[in-house]
Order: sequence, then C-alpha cells, then structure tokens
Amino acid sequence: MLTVLGIDVSSELLDRWVDWLAPDEQPFFVTKKQATAWTLATDDREPSREDRDTYRTYAVDRKAARTAWLSEAAYDDLPKATRAALVRAQVDYDRGAVPTVRKWARIVGPEVRQQADGHRFVWWKSLLREPARVLPEVVSEDLGPSRHAEVRTWPTSLPRVRELAGTFPDGSGPNCFGTVMAACGVEGAESVWMVREPFEEWLANHTELGGKDDVPGTVFVWRDTARLVQHAALTIGDGWMVHKPSQSWMTPRKVRTVAEVKRATRTAGWRLERHKLIG
Repeated sequence: MLTVLGIDVSSELLDRWVDWLAPDEQPFFVTKKQATAWTLATDDREPSREDRDTYRTYAVDRKAARTAWLSEAAYDDLPKATRAALVRAQVDYDRGAVPTVRKWARIVGPEVRQQADGHRFVWWKSLLREPARVLPEVVSEDLGPSRHAEVRTWPTSLPRVRELAGTFPDGSGPNCFGTVMAACGVEGAESVWMVREPFEEWLANHTELGGKDDVPGTVFVWRDTARLVQHAALTIGDGWMVHKPSQSWMTPRKVRTVAEVKRATRTAGWRLERHKLIG
C-alpha cells in the first residue's frame, strides 16, 4: 500500500490519479490568433471536474478564449517550435499542470527536457511509467501531511470524524463544507460538491455563534468581505482540526492542528468566525 501525505492510497486510486493528471486528451488554452497560426482545432467541450482542478480552468486568463484538446500523439506531431510556444502560452495564461523541467527531470527522467523548450513541460502518461514515484510528489507538492495518526482521543460527539480523517476523495468535487457536515453526522455529505446554500442552511439549523478552539465541535467559518463563506473546518479536541483544503481530487480530508489550519487559511479580506454545534 502506497502512503501519500500520511494516508494509505490503493492501487486503484493511484490508477485514477494517473488518468486525472494525464488524461488521454488535455486542454490547451489559446487565442483565436494563436489557434490559426498554430493550426489548432478548437472546441467548446465542457471539462470534467478533474480537468477543472488539474488545469485550474477557473483561473485561466480570459483572453485565451479558445481550447484545443490534444492527445499525446497530436501534441508530438506539432513542430517543436509550435509545441514550445504552446507550452509557454499555457504558463502565460495561468493554466495548471505546466511544471518546470528543472524541478522534475531528476524524478521523471531526462525525456522531459526533450518535450518542448527545455524549461517547461506538460504531463502525459508516457512520463508516468513509475506512478508510485511521481504521483505522491505531485499530490504532496503544496500540502502538509495529515496528522490523524497522532490523535489519541477521537470525540464520540462527532460520529464520523475518525472514519473520514486521513482519506482521499474518489474524485474532484467533495469539499470543505461537505467534510464538516459529514464529520458531524450528515450521511453522504463527504461525497458531493457541497455548495454554499445547503452549508449555510445546515450551519443555521445546527450551530450557534461561539465555541472554543480546544474542544470538539467548533466549526470554523471563513468569510470574505461580501460575507460569503469561503472555507470551513471542524475542531475535534486537544488542539486538532479536520478539514479539506479544496474540492480538488488532490486534497485529502486531513487532520492538522488548529494553529496550522488557521495559518494555512490566512487570506487577505477573509474573517474567521466560530460556531458551536447544538442539539
């Protein structure tokens, strides 16, 4: 069994990670002028949730309004100069999953240097021949480990928190709101993309303002300047919290200290409020 961020990962999940990081066709974002100059066919297909998170499609520069979906073979058939310009454009437009050769050549192998311009590359399955070596590095790149193994006492008042802590989702979608609700006993909440409205309804019906950091059952809620909820986490006692950093397939439901979660979630314009469970 592979361990990533202190969490066991099955071979089946690892195989899905390979497909999500390097799908058979991946999106390249371009302007109309670039699509014409590089002879790229574009279409308006809807990306999957996993595509959305792998490539951060929500953050791509709007001027890159066209999308070319390329297979590895189609990509390799492009002239090298075109491939290099296309990859550089993805960096310019803030697409995700365009890593640096300098960082990954040691892990993946020298072939990444040959893919485009020698500075950046994109993931294909041919570069993931050793997924158990590469994927853990990709997934844990910006995240600290889950510390669930350090918890000595699990609260009986939070019926599902131990079951959920230290687990990866089955795909993109499950997020912080659903994780908090599920840990408090809401069946199925951990498996869906929980939007703000049902979370706010649950918060209004099952909590009240207040709560302490060192006892189980305090819901941390971060709101932006428009009072929209942006993130949520749950205390489980003894200075620990459970939370899911994002809706991405890469982020687990993990345990960290209250101080660690507060530090990681600090964002300009966000304000933290505490709610305690009732009933």
